[in-house]
Amino acid sequence: MDLRIFTEPQQGADYADLLRIAQTTEAAGFDAFFRSDHYLSMGPVDGLPGPTDAWLTLAGLARETSRIRLGTLVTSATFRYPGPLAISVAQVDRMSGGRVELGLGAGWYEAEHAANAVPFPRLGERFDRLTEQLEIVTGMWATPEGERYEFSGDHYTVTDSPALPKPVQRPGPPVIVGGHGPKRTPALAARFANEFNVAFSAPDAVRAQFDRVDAACEAIGRDPKEIVRSVAQVVCLGADAVAVERRAAAIGRDVGGLRANGLAGSPEEVRDRVGEWAEETGVTRIYLQVLDLSDLDHVGEIAAALLS
Repeated sequence: MDLRIFTEPQQGADYADLLRIAQTTEAAGFDAFFRSDHYLSMGPVDGLPGPTDAWLTLAGLARETSRIRLGTLVTSATFRYPGPLAISVAQVDRMSGGRVELGLGAGWYEAEHAANAVPFPRLGERFDRLTEQLEIVTGMWATPEGERYEFSGDHYTVTDSPALPKPVQRPGPPVIVGGHGPKRTPALAARFANEFNVAFSAPDAVRAQFDRVDAACEAIGRDPKEIVRSVAQVVCLGADAVAVERRAAAIGRDVGGLRANGLAGSPEEVRDRVGEWAEETGVTRIYLQVLDLSDLDHVGEIAAALLS
């Protein structure tokens, strides 16, 4: 099982916090460090000191880590134009020596758009824009050096682009598509994704979505096995019940709820639940959502339980 640490810094973290936990993640032996791409906190938290930009953060981490893969789960297509996004991700890939992955979605959090003067179209248009962004970003990366890239869509037009810079990874960094949509989301995954992710869902819902991706792949003649299957689950591990309760309280969660809808409990319990996920869904990658970014010992304990 490929295990990755996943963070939500919009809830209250600056770059120094993210650097500490990313370097702890690398030292602990995890495969990757991912972050959300949000500009506004959620729930009853103030989010101080304020949001950090995902790709600025990853650019910094690219130079201050050496092994772990870095990426977003997921960037919103509403935040950036496709050409500048392709350039930013390619540049960070070069800065990291080829360790970047791009999760890209349609966007959903209307309040953060309103709070930051970002247009928030209706759902259908957001998916239309996401489709064109995936087409442009991957198309620019894949264009051979010395050739030009062009695209004409309903929302974006690319004219005579040199499609530079090129990322280290060719034809481009892995693309992650995810979500619960029953039609357009699996179809986009079949066309563009190296990985498909379903976050914070029960195993039966995950299996059903994976089946839809399989069907979408078969409809266009793609081998479904080419797509990595992943989930994201919040993790709350402790050496004993007191430690688990303390960590759950620190993130404003109930232990019972975390056991039912996450990975919570003793090292043995969390390890067993990870194994159950593999058996029940066929998933080969789990993003372990760590919400208390000040608790660096938690990352080490998770590693001791799951990586040894």
